[in-house]
Amino acid sequence: MAPAEPSQEHHVPWPHRMNVRNPITGQTDRSLAPIPADRLAAVAAGLRERAPAWLDADRGAVLSRFGAALADDDDLLAALVADTGRVAESLLERRLVAGLIDRWVRQAPALLAPPAERPASLPGVFVAGDAVPYELVGVISPWNLPLLLGLIDAVPALAAGCAVLVKPSEVTPRFIEPLMRLVPAELPLGVVEGDGETGAALVGLVDAVVFTGGVETGRRVARATADAFVPAFLELGGKDPAIVLAGADLDRAAAAVLWGGTANAGQSCQSIERVYVAREAHDEFLARLVAKAGQVGLTCEGGPIGPLIRPGLDDVVAAHLADAVAKGAVVHTGGRIERHGGGRWCRPTVLSGADHTMLVMTEETFGPVLPVMAVDGPDEAVALANDSAYGLSAAVFAATEERALAVAARLRVGAVSVNDAALTALVHEGEKNSFRLSGLGGSRMGTASIGRFLRRRAFLVNRSDAADPWWHTTKE
Repeated sequence: MAPAEPSQEHHVPWPHRMNVRNPITGQTDRSLAPIPADRLAAVAAGLRERAPAWLDADRGAVLSRFGAALADDDDLLAALVADTGRVAESLLERRLVAGLIDRWVRQAPALLAPPAERPASLPGVFVAGDAVPYELVGVISPWNLPLLLGLIDAVPALAAGCAVLVKPSEVTPRFIEPLMRLVPAELPLGVVEGDGETGAALVGLVDAVVFTGGVETGRRVARATADAFVPAFLELGGKDPAIVLAGADLDRAAAAVLWGGTANAGQSCQSIERVYVAREAHDEFLARLVAKAGQVGLTCEGGPIGPLIRPGLDDVVAAHLADAVAKGAVVHTGGRIERHGGGRWCRPTVLSGADHTMLVMTEETFGPVLPVMAVDGPDEAVALANDSAYGLSAAVFAATEERALAVAARLRVGAVSVNDAALTALVHEGEKNSFRLSGLGGSRMGTASIGRFLRRRAFLVNRSDAADPWWHTTKE
């Protein structure tokens, strides 16, 4: 069947409109019309009405068509590039989403199969069951990876049999229209334009909420879902550490840390944002990292580092850098916000002499900034890595896998890349939970992810021959 006609709710000229900034030019080149509350409620109701038919549909076949259409659509890619100003990561994002859909199409049937019947502890009683999907799941997604983080939870929810309503960030709305043109008519997926008020209104219209974003907004979402008495799954910020132990392959570590800290210009929750290096390896590691970082240019010059996407993020990065320098950090590469064609850019920035008095080591920077700190062995590295309000992920480099895993097991984070960095951006099969302020709720990774969107139901069947089994009696 041909893709559905694009949803019209984000094309109607509603009275309230917002300006959208182009991250490359710095200019306003698009307006956004947040969907009015009554129209949002109608869209949610329409999706909910379609949920029963979707539950009975050949969901795998429909999702496969969606994935195939998405995998090579140039209009969608162009919109992602316009939204974010980066090319390589947009290509990767589209590829990851196509792979995500394919994985769930293959895995969902076995994961959704009812459990085998088993005997209970009471004689003659047996336990069976099934799973009931939430009718309508709401997804509130961020601006840094708009397509991937808009669909990373929506796809398993759809595979589970839910209808899904997505509200992407108002910072990156351009991809919505080409995406909706690819949605098959049978697929109960709605994507609407809106701002924070739209996200708040969405919470009261759905049966479960998935939110990806900052901690303070996550707190508000958690309170709102508690009031609405619906579950919330929150993926929030990170301040991911990398630990480089004595004896590690320093060239490999420097290359991985550079990629992990500067891909997407550092604008990812799993970006490496602080580096702890064994003192005896510190100088050589720093020299290698500085040499590699100095060779990485901006996309406006033909390099891979894109602009800072969200308005105001340049002020945060600049403030963190100024604070670090004022407290004694040394800038080896980058170190300032640049303007090219109206956009805001930051070259890969390597700092030495960093410590935990500096904002760049303790607060989320969300830029291509790599502060390096020398440490006296694994114990100090672990203590400093764990000295954080966040606990999303980390990286450990060591001479042997066993040494790296021994340190990884002591880190209070949800995932650890061993002899690499930021693998959670690419490897979605590993089940994990966020620690501390980095999130709340079940794993969005691994096969367990689909279980967030299901309610388990048990059937307790008495096949005993006894008309009045012993547990019915009230006699002593």
